[in-house]
Amino acid sequence: MIIDGFSRVHDYLRISLTDNCNLRCFYCMPEEEYTFTPASKLMQADEIESIAKIFVAQGVKKIRLTGGEPLVRKDAADIIERLSKFPVKLTITTNGTRLHEFVDVIKKAGITSLNISLDTLQKDRFMLMTRRDQFDRVRSNIDLMLSEGINVRVNAVVMKGLNDHEISDFVAWTKEQPVHIRFIEFMPFSGNRWDSAKVMTWQEILSRVSDEYDVLPLDREKHDTAKKYIVPGHQGTFAVISTMSAPFCGDCNRMRLTADGKMKNCLFSTSETDLLTAFRNGEDLVPLIHQSIRDKKKALGGQFTTDMGKIETSKLENRSMITIGG
Repeated sequence: MIIDGFSRVHDYLRISLTDNCNLRCFYCMPEEEYTFTPASKLMQADEIESIAKIFVAQGVKKIRLTGGEPLVRKDAADIIERLSKFPVKLTITTNGTRLHEFVDVIKKAGITSLNISLDTLQKDRFMLMTRRDQFDRVRSNIDLMLSEGINVRVNAVVMKGLNDHEISDFVAWTKEQPVHIRFIEFMPFSGNRWDSAKVMTWQEILSRVSDEYDVLPLDREKHDTAKKYIVPGHQGTFAVISTMSAPFCGDCNRMRLTADGKMKNCLFSTSETDLLTAFRNGEDLVPLIHQSIRDKKKALGGQFTTDMGKIETSKLENRSMITIGG
């Protein structure tokens, strides 16, 4: 098992396949002229398989593929097939634009749940937020996944003055379809112009929903990052990922591997461990993995607290979201 200094067992690995993306969401990829990592510096398919195998041998039970947009990688299907052979729960976080091309791959790999990012239900606002005209494709692919029996969780980053007025619209969506909406508090990363005044907190989101609906809380399962709720009579649910106002670090079990093979023990960690270079040099990765987790801070990478008014973004040491992999 992989255990940190606070007795937290880490059995969930998030692997970023690429920092490339076919959308340009400003909170994730700040600049239009972003320089993507050269292919030679990315983990190759066989390297991803081999490194993942080491993590599985150390107790990993769940692997999530992220990006960038993982499905823009030309060998994404090959990677999915390779990882599907491990005794883990395999899943993907995607922007949904290419899912129609991967239906057979997803079903063959035994993937039963997907996280799909969608921050607005309005086509014009989607264009504003992503700088791409892909709204209809994403919506149709969500419907496609539901028709295939895939559990769909829709991730929506909520920001005041931008899309917070759509909160009730998202919850209304759960009445007729079994979608699971996850509202995410706006988080600070390098270059994403984070401002505490833009953060719509868990309490504010719940209050907004409660103004229109009767809401029942759902039980929290161990390692849950989201506070979950249901409106009686609705097929789906909604939840809030309250990273900024009420973090869930106490029983964190997540590890991250960036597309260029760096291990991060926390989304907000200041340090990284270069597993890819070590692997290519023939080194034993097991001690490096365990040391990285032993060095993990108690909460939020040790960089800030829930007092958002005191967060100085200029002093945060981190990558942009797209280079971390979420």
